[in-house]
Amino acid sequence: MAHKKGAGSTDNGRESHSKRLGIKLFGGQTAVAGNIIVR
Repeated sequence: MAHKKGAGSTDNGRESHSKRLGIKLFGGQTAVAGNIIVR
């Protein structure tokens, strides 16, 4: 549950925490990852 709250938007639910971690890890690749995250 903690990961869900941290994600903020639980629209995807399963990918909620996934995308969140991806942004932080790929901070430099936010532009590329941003497209997928937005969708």
